[in-house]
Amino acid sequence: MDVLVKTLQDLGITDVRLQEPMANHTTWKIGGPADLYVSLCTRHQLRDAINIFKINDVPWTVIGRGSNTLVSDRGIRGAVIKLEDEFDELHVDGTVVRVGAAYSFIKLSVMIAKHGLTGLEFAGGIPGTVGGAVYMNAGAHGSDIAQVLREAELLLASGEFVTISKAELNFSYRHSKLQEEPAIVLAATFDLQVGDRKRIAADMASFKERRQRTQPWQQPCAGSVFRNPPGDHAARLIEVGGLKGLAVGGAQISPIHANFIVNTGGARARDVLDLIALVQDKVAEQFGVRLHPEVLVLGE
Repeated sequence: MDVLVKTLQDLGITDVRLQEPMANHTTWKIGGPADLYVSLCTRHQLRDAINIFKINDVPWTVIGRGSNTLVSDRGIRGAVIKLEDEFDELHVDGTVVRVGAAYSFIKLSVMIAKHGLTGLEFAGGIPGTVGGAVYMNAGAHGSDIAQVLREAELLLASGEFVTISKAELNFSYRHSKLQEEPAIVLAATFDLQVGDRKRIAADMASFKERRQRTQPWQQPCAGSVFRNPPGDHAARLIEVGGLKGLAVGGAQISPIHANFIVNTGGARARDVLDLIALVQDKVAEQFGVRLHPEVLVLGE
């Protein structure tokens, strides 16, 4: 591993860490160490690093802001990649917005509102990156990425840079084809519309007030844990099932929002996984519905 670190540093990649605790990089504040953690600032650094990992048979994982992500207690074998600098840029040209994959999705919604553009108000409460939002087809308040994306720029596992259309991403509810065909999102281009600034501001203020009132962001959490089943809401089933407040170790179903699991202090990934399984079993037993997690589980 020391040789690999030296090889990366020779390419001008300065932020390379061994045995980096992933609890420092997830919103749940949970996760064991990554064998190798590397911050990459340019597309060429990224492609060079991927090639080096391929040559050395080192598996790699890209992590954004660590929301919607659970890292195992044993950590992640191989390399964890964090995108910075060139991947954190925003360009607005009329109603066309091009933004880097590392850009905060919440910040994007705020900046777009300042430009008087509508279409991304829903992003104001999604605490991840643009890249993660494209990967998951993130959404809220009746909208999602699929409704506003024009195209995404990717780095394929082969080392090829490509741009693909929204149609090619095969979006569905909380899903894109990137979940089956690994590639790294580099940037996204959105087609938005000119809107009424006062209406945009009012909608965003309303969404923010609702989030603060109904979601437990004052505690470490990862956002919604379960996908909504067709025609229903996971939170309703969990709450009606009497599971609010249920805990395993340091992980608890939030008393504020039943589709959030919070880290009450010292929670392990095992606690969260056991609690997820317990909720699935109890909801299935009571309602005949099997809830499916939308959280991405990483690591050994």
